Amino acid sequence: MKNYVITGGAGFIGSHIAEFLSQEGHNVTVLDSLRTGFEKNLEGLNVNFVNGDIRDEKLVEKLVGNADGVFHLAALVSVPESLLKIKECIDINTIGTINILEAAKNNPNCKVVLSTSAANYGNNPILPKVETMFPEPMTPYAITKLDGEYYLKMYLDQYNLQTASLRYFNVFGPRQNPQSAYAAAVPIFINKALKNEPLTIYGDGSQTRDFIYVKDVVRANILASQKGNETYNVALGHSTSILELAEKIIEITNSKSIIQLLEERPGDIKHSKADPSKFNQLGFKPQYSIDHALEETIEFYHNALLIN
Repeated sequence: MKNYVITGGAGFIGSHIAEFLSQEGHNVTVLDSLRTGFEKNLEGLNVNFVNGDIRDEKLVEKLVGNADGVFHLAALVSVPESLLKIKECIDINTIGTINILEAAKNNPNCKVVLSTSAANYGNNPILPKVETMFPEPMTPYAITKLDGEYYLKMYLDQYNLQTASLRYFNVFGPRQNPQSAYAAAVPIFINKALKNEPLTIYGDGSQTRDFIYVKDVVRANILASQKGNETYNVALGHSTSILELAEKIIEITNSKSIIQLLEERPGDIKHSKADPSKFNQLGFKPQYSIDHALEETIEFYHNALLIN
């Protein structure tokens, strides 16, 4: 039995890590300000929930002081919001991460695993994305996530604090919030398909993304907490077009929804695909295909609609 701290643990990905670790019998403390997370995501889980902020140095020090590992997901996660609130983004994402590292620095048992982002690659058209590519972050969100990666490496080199950074590509699954102003395509498409409403795609739908299921992302975090000290792509290494995604969801839900194509949005990245071989060599093997993952996710949203 180990002691784990999950920052942002009431959020989409964090709550799945909390669920896994608590089911494994570990002591789990979730630190979340509920800015974008929901306490209901932790219902039925044997976790210690602390409503607090990673900018609170004393609180962070108290929680991380005796932890065997920290899964650091707390962040200002919205790209558009990061452009509107640059200083706040730096305060939460960069200074908040330094608070975590400072608190963990003097704890010899603790490893810090940072959730970071494929947004660090920017608009570079070269595919697949490999970790050695020169980063080209285009927004405060991406810049601060890259900052975090560099600080984790610095704390490893300077203080021998064990760290690892995981660059997520397009994560989806149960508990992803479809009501958010910046919601991802999968929960929006599923919700609309279940209601037989039109599915809206910007552009011709040929744009591609490298989707990965949240339960595989949980396994990626567990592996990173046990071995590896670098930055790793977390993805399937397979591209799915947005049109294909919409068609799959309509088929699985047996929906009467139609697909509406709207004008392309400026600034949208056309294609995204990872080279996940570096992390795979560490022992990571995703267990879910897109279809299997979509079926589980659709079942979750279908049940949620029935309850509501």
